[in-house]
Amino acid sequence: MKKICFSLFILFILSACSSEESIEKTPKDTDEDTPQIEEIELPSSIFTSKKNNTLIDEEEMKQSIKVYLDSSEDLFNASYQFEEIIDSDQKLNEKELEKFEHMKKLIKENDHNFSNYISNNTLPEGYKKGSKRISQYITASNQLLEELDQAINDINEGDFSEVNIGSVINGSTSANGREQKKIEDFLDKKNIDTKAFGRKG
Repeated sequence: MKKICFSLFILFILSACSSEESIEKTPKDTDEDTPQIEEIELPSSIFTSKKNNTLIDEEEMKQSIKVYLDSSEDLFNASYQFEEIIDSDQKLNEKELEKFEHMKKLIKENDHNFSNYISNNTLPEGYKKGSKRISQYITASNQLLEELDQAINDINEGDFSEVNIGSVINGSTSANGREQKKIEDFLDKKNIDTKAFGRKG
């Protein structure tokens, strides 16, 4: 079983044990054949904004949320393909490793940029809580998948002393099915189109 799928399976079990629903985030249109590095498409752009102490209007806010969520979805799908390649024991050359590191950098920058944007500007009425929930959910999801992935590596290497299941459980607080449902309700209420969460976008 692919490592990322196993990670998501563990997340499901852990969430159930803590009376939380699992993350229902699954990659779309995956192929049974292992993809090639050159075939993996990274988003041409992620969420960025230089605005600070600015009053954001509703139209811009909707577009900002869409860009952040769409790029997050693209990066999630790319990370899944990289996992398949790594799990197939393919060796990555220097150029391929650079692409992998670039993808991880984009994920962190995307989360960081959006978090700063909603924290350092005045958002339209009715958007502050929903935007913060989106930021926390996506960031927690990315961090949790990274922790679970490392935990699987440790288990596979027989180093059980390094697996801190308690910290993984604590990390799932902001990233669960109920939080996702609240986010999707918010997106529907504000008529925000996005391809995240398997939506059409």
